[in-house]
Amino acid sequence: MPTVIDADAFRDRIDERRRGERTFALVDTRLRESYESWRIADSIHYFYKPFHEFDVDDFEAETGLEPDDAIVTTCAKGKASLDFAAELEAAGYDDIAVVADGMRGWSSVYDRAAVPLPDAGDDPLDIVQIQRRAKGCLGYLVVGGKAADAGQTADGAHHTAIADSGAPDRVAADSDDFDRVAIAVDVSRHGEEWWEAAAAHDAAIAAVLDTHVHADHLSGGRDLADALDVPYYLPAAAAERDVAYAFEPLSRNETLDVGGISVKALATPGHTSDMASYLIGRSAVLTGDTLFTDSVGRTELQFGADDDADAGPASGDGAAYGATQLYNSLHGTLLAEPDSVVVCPGHFAVANDGTTDGVVPGEPVTTTVGAARRDIDVLGLDAEAFVEQITATLPEKPPNYERVIAANRGVDSPPDETAAIELELGPNRCAADAGGESTADD
Repeated sequence: MPTVIDADAFRDRIDERRRGERTFALVDTRLRESYESWRIADSIHYFYKPFHEFDVDDFEAETGLEPDDAIVTTCAKGKASLDFAAELEAAGYDDIAVVADGMRGWSSVYDRAAVPLPDAGDDPLDIVQIQRRAKGCLGYLVVGGKAADAGQTADGAHHTAIADSGAPDRVAADSDDFDRVAIAVDVSRHGEEWWEAAAAHDAAIAAVLDTHVHADHLSGGRDLADALDVPYYLPAAAAERDVAYAFEPLSRNETLDVGGISVKALATPGHTSDMASYLIGRSAVLTGDTLFTDSVGRTELQFGADDDADAGPASGDGAAYGATQLYNSLHGTLLAEPDSVVVCPGHFAVANDGTTDGVVPGEPVTTTVGAARRDIDVLGLDAEAFVEQITATLPEKPPNYERVIAANRGVDSPPDETAAIELELGPNRCAADAGGESTADD
């Protein structure tokens, strides 16, 4: 029987191959259309359907592979590729592995990276970037020191204190087992990734935040908050999008105290009307889909799409309305921060062919305010030229984005786990085409 490996073990093999420690060929057996729209980088296509005659000569002529080559096979769900691997073994191939659950499994692979914080000084601060490799989605765990009491701070601002919380049995019995407090931001369906990251930092997750109502992936924020019995926060403007579930609103400039670290909500509409960024102490800003390392957010997923079920109150003003808001958010808010502030975006680019434009999984995906101002050409334009550039070429929309938005607003939900997996398969597509070519997928 072929060796079956889970998606995490396959991730490790991919990394070993990148480092030159292992060689193998990855063969994807899905339909050509599915392969072309979303695949793993450096894979080889060979369509295979179970119970059809397998011609090994045809396979070798089409792929160039031979029996002494190491091969890993994948498909949509892991079933066809398992049958295919058995055919290869019968034909004399003896180094064959199969990715369990296929591309469904690959969609749930994560990496973690510590965000560099050169200006943190003596602050008890760690930021963990949680990377969803196949989609390019980035979430965060912000870890402070011990919980503080609410009240006036030295700067006169009112800070809402985030207290210690309990945790699921799989992490620890209760918050007394932890020395630090943390918040989870932009959590995906796989909330255990944030639990595990918090446990590794001896921290209890005390609140869960989303930067906005996402269009490219199903948020796991509410589920994680419910599991931990902690508050779930959305920007206050999310109420205008008819969010159908209870949440704690974060108003413009409202600040949370996370174990002695201030987390300030900055209203940064443009990508969506409810978009917020979170300024972490003096060190970093989590920018969601407003500012990426090489581009800015797209504006027509909510604004100006006639067929968008969640167009919102300003949809008649079109993508240009959102682009004007985005320009003001960028120049009036984010780029007004000191040049040294680390920018932590909500996504990195994953192309349909699986390439990531230089991003190395497991290494932090960040820039700084100063570097963004210098290096992202569209940020050098005036307001009129910016709006024209952002709306000139609209990139491909995220798959099923209207249904994803509806689920994240709480007005619809996938009936089961299989439906949830299918709903969000594929890369993200939330960045604007700011330079004539698509630069990122939210």
